[in-house]
Amino acid sequence: MKINQIVLASRPAGLPAADNFRTEEVELNEPGADSVLLKPLFISVDPYMRGRMNDAKSYVPPFQIDKPIDGGVVATVVESKSTLLKAGDTVVGNMPWATRCVERADRLRKVDIQSIPAGYYLGVLGMPGLTAYVGLAEIAKPIAGETVVVSGAAGTVGIIVGQIAKIYGCRVIGIAGTDEKCRMLKDEFGFDGAVNYKTSQHLKQDIALLCPAGVDIYFDNVGGDISDAVIANINFHARIALCGQIALYNSTSQPVGPRILPMLLTRSVMVKGFINGDYKAIFPDAYKNLTAWIKDGKIKYKQTVIHGFDKLPEAFLGLFSGANEGKMLVEIS
Repeated sequence: MKINQIVLASRPAGLPAADNFRTEEVELNEPGADSVLLKPLFISVDPYMRGRMNDAKSYVPPFQIDKPIDGGVVATVVESKSTLLKAGDTVVGNMPWATRCVERADRLRKVDIQSIPAGYYLGVLGMPGLTAYVGLAEIAKPIAGETVVVSGAAGTVGIIVGQIAKIYGCRVIGIAGTDEKCRMLKDEFGFDGAVNYKTSQHLKQDIALLCPAGVDIYFDNVGGDISDAVIANINFHARIALCGQIALYNSTSQPVGPRILPMLLTRSVMVKGFINGDYKAIFPDAYKNLTAWIKDGKIKYKQTVIHGFDKLPEAFLGLFSGANEGKMLVEIS
């Protein structure tokens, strides 16, 4: 069977570009014992993938030159050679960017798309939702009445973090890159305030105005100047969940910013970098709570869906210009 796949053509220096990707036609083998043939429905693009484009040691192996990009995918089982799955089942798992693929059935999780939209399993009920839950509920441990600041607040993780914080009874301030996104955070997702970091002339002071009692929890998706401004407003015994540093992912040199460690020390601040895979023991509770909050209307969700397999590189690159509101997905027709 002939299929199309998208491979890493070259490693980017700084911001990735379209020519770092290449689409090619290859022959796909038939599924063997305990395997299934899959057709993707939705393919996820995520900021962490930028790190995998570098040939560097990290918590997940780098993409290989001339090999397919891979990531989160919701797919339909077309043919099964396994007793675990049958044709017509919908599954989620880590798969290549390809129009068809063959995977072992025991590496996939069957999901219900009758009561939950398929794309949710790559967002609020997927890696981003688990990341938000782990970082806020397990690491930051919010207490009612505290002030929570979220950077990258209009992305998938940020939107979910803010709403979980509201469920815990916290006051929530989001940082985003357009006035429209700031309005969305307040009007659609219940944030108490938001600041546009691109138009703010004095970000540290604007955060101080929105957080008159200081910042008790900072959920950091961005890093860089934004985090410098938030940490300048940090409270004693605050907690920082260090989730992402997208502002620095495309840096070609080591940036130098304020020396924040003395402030963290003297204010007894806890900073914890984390990967949600280290917290698999709490995933069942996370799925249970997130599902219940969705069905109860306590968590609302937003997706930016781009259509067409060939649009995958464009969708990925859009993450770095803020083209998405909520989860960025590519729907495969």
